[in-house]
Amino acid sequence: MTSSQFQVCLQEQPTSVERKPFLQSSSSNGHGLTDLGTGRVNTAATPAHPNGTVKNNWAKEHSHETVLQQHCSFFDSDGDGIIWPIDTFRGFYALRFNIFLSLLAVFIIHFNFSYPTAPSLIPDPFFRIWIHRIHKDKHGSDSGTYDTEGRFVPQHFEDIFSKYAPPGQDGLTYSDVWRMLKGQRVIMDPIGWFGAFFEWTATYLMLWPDDGIMRKEDIRRVYDGSIFHEWAAKSSKTKAQKT
Repeated sequence: MTSSQFQVCLQEQPTSVERKPFLQSSSSNGHGLTDLGTGRVNTAATPAHPNGTVKNNWAKEHSHETVLQQHCSFFDSDGDGIIWPIDTFRGFYALRFNIFLSLLAVFIIHFNFSYPTAPSLIPDPFFRIWIHRIHKDKHGSDSGTYDTEGRFVPQHFEDIFSKYAPPGQDGLTYSDVWRMLKGQRVIMDPIGWFGAFFEWTATYLMLWPDDGIMRKEDIRRVYDGSIFHEWAAKSSKTKAQKT
């Protein structure tokens, strides 16, 4: 497999053939996305969605936040820029996780991700997370879709599906996710291994697709957090109908 200027895989190296990077089609006629490898600071832009999430004016209303900050903003319900453990519990519970899983999420997230965002060298006794420093929580063994400043890198997002989803499948099954987790692991990175496992498993449990395939667009909207508000509203409506 080659682009117009270089090769991206070798038959002699099976892994490079199995995990081909995304190449934007030359037939897009200007309708794709330029500079795929350059991170977008405030839009989860892809060739299919070059302006990010326009539904409900999401990208415009959150243009002052990095994409990683947008991902976290759902859990900052009072908008003070600080996520308390109770905020995380309420957020996960609103996303249809049960009490046990919501408490587990609180423990995993705040135990591991509070300190890097803390404003001082002294650990926060309340295990709070400061959103303006959330880029400090970037870990290894992930897809690389977020860069170290919280930008969204379109190339790395597209690579997830190019490398790990079967041709023609618009999304990922959990077995595809498992192959991705193994493929993206880097040496001596237990926090990154477990962090990626937790994040993708939580995403699958939240979306819980009927056919087992998490849709690519849903995953993109998980990255910018826009889907969380929609999912919570659906959950609230479902609960109201049952009562």
